[in-house]
Amino acid sequence: MNRLVRNAARVALIVAIPATLAGCGINTIPTQDEATKAAWAEVQNQYQRRADLVPNLVATVKGYAAQEKDVLTAVTQARASATQVKVDASTITDPVQFQKFAAAQDQLSGVLGRLMVIQEQYPDLKSNQNFLALQSQLEGTENRITIARRDYNEAAQKYNTTLRTFPSILWAKTVYSGQKPAQLFQASAAAQSAPTVDFSSPPTATPPKAN
Repeated sequence: MNRLVRNAARVALIVAIPATLAGCGINTIPTQDEATKAAWAEVQNQYQRRADLVPNLVATVKGYAAQEKDVLTAVTQARASATQVKVDASTITDPVQFQKFAAAQDQLSGVLGRLMVIQEQYPDLKSNQNFLALQSQLEGTENRITIARRDYNEAAQKYNTTLRTFPSILWAKTVYSGQKPAQLFQASAAAQSAPTVDFSSPPTATPPKAN
């Protein structure tokens, strides 16, 4: 009988310990860490979606506005820079790599803005169905990027707060002492104003007609 009681008490203790630890928040930090990484993966996914649109967009604009070679070259180079920055889950806790990634994406955003504005100078391009479809996809992707960055920032802020507040800070300083705060996206100075394009001089060549 005593043996049964001891075994029952041991089982109860085994069950109680995880429940007690869970109630104390030991699982909060890894749970929020994974949520932040998942949100970061979605940010990467949406930026990749945009990068995939750029070649077709550049090719379409070039067919109608080849003389805008400076803008076309800038977009191509900015895309190359943005896609060459290597990122993974560790990037969100590395300030240097995170800022490099964000800066490259902001640069691409800026030159894409210039590319989209020049359509006003080329009526044939402005009415081209392929261009309109690409423009719609780009606008949708930019919206998804905004949402993905917002969701990531919310997850990262929640995670960072957990690392610094009681009682979870006790786990952060002991069991999870290797955990680092996640970096946050911030609006760049260039993002605060619309791109400027000079239309003072007319195009030097006549855009080709659609086939």
